[in-house]
Amino acid sequence: MNHYERGRHVPDYTIVKLIAEVLEVPPWYFFCDSDEEAIRLIKLARLSEHQVSKIDKLLDELVD
Repeated sequence: MNHYERGRHVPDYTIVKLIAEVLEVPPWYFFCDSDEEAIRLIKLARLSEHQVSKIDKLLDELVD
């Protein structure tokens, strides 16, 4: 872990997924550029399919 923290080694995606599972966060959590982004992604990962569908529709309306 120390080598990962110091940037000497980069874990492959399989390791990232295992660490994420233990910490109960989505794997993409580790690739966020900010704490705010990471928090949003954790919230999104905890939503039901129905809730995600509603958010998708809202995003479609906002982006179009």
